[in-house]
Amino acid sequence: MAVTGQEDAAAGFDPLRPKLMRVAYRMLGSVADAEDVLQEAFIRWMGADRAAVREPEAFLRRTVTRLCLDQLKSARRQRETYVGPWLPDPVVEEEEEEDVTLPLMLALERLSPLERAAFLLHDVFGLAFEEVATTIKRDPAACRQLAARARTHVREARPRFRVERERGLELAKAFFDASRSGDMKALGAMLAADVSVHSDGGGKRPAAILPIIGYDAVMKVHEYLAGLFRKNGSKLVRAGFVNGLPGFVTLEADGELQTTALEIEDGKVAAIYVVRNPDKLRHLH
Repeated sequence: MAVTGQEDAAAGFDPLRPKLMRVAYRMLGSVADAEDVLQEAFIRWMGADRAAVREPEAFLRRTVTRLCLDQLKSARRQRETYVGPWLPDPVVEEEEEEDVTLPLMLALERLSPLERAAFLLHDVFGLAFEEVATTIKRDPAACRQLAARARTHVREARPRFRVERERGLELAKAFFDASRSGDMKALGAMLAADVSVHSDGGGKRPAAILPIIGYDAVMKVHEYLAGLFRKNGSKLVRAGFVNGLPGFVTLEADGELQTTALEIEDGKVAAIYVVRNPDKLRHLH
């Protein structure tokens, strides 16, 4: 009977898993934490009176969102002691994801958990405020205010310059070639004047403790890195879209993976996001 109950629960849960994973990951910015939340949601789904649930997707979305809100409280405390810049776990896809790009995910980090939930559920996933209210246990008017405040904070993080898929992949490949070969002229031609580098090593691999800001500083860093690449190499594993931005995955000299994502504005690289923390890259192996 227990096996039959688990199979019955899985039959209702598994088709919704990709949608639920999108909610959990965009709430938490961590693949591992999102997977843990889905596991807990499934356990609760098995224990629920499923015959009485009229809309399984709404029920599970509410469950996942509430579990994420609980998780965010402890995640904020952990990030206060995080070494260097914090970046979300990289999700690499063949196609561009337009709803929540990496800069927008970073902007979401500055919101309260309830603002984040209201914004994602309404503005990204298209739920009515009545459904948002039921999910986060606030009245619809309060949810409208939460989403409005969130919208104000994240407005600047919305992509202003859409990069076509093939052009984005071309820029990512050109950036890889120039940075690894030491072609500083080609690399410099790609960078915006106010370009920045954000590198997340989490204290576990070498990475800049603070963002590197400005054309000259970024070029100086890449001149240094090019010397290291000439000695030790850096292998391109795949190009794709990293959290919605054109980028690539590499295998570095220490045997660890690394992701690089490029924010493109008006044809120039405006920001470079590098994830080196091995804890955030395990799901890519």
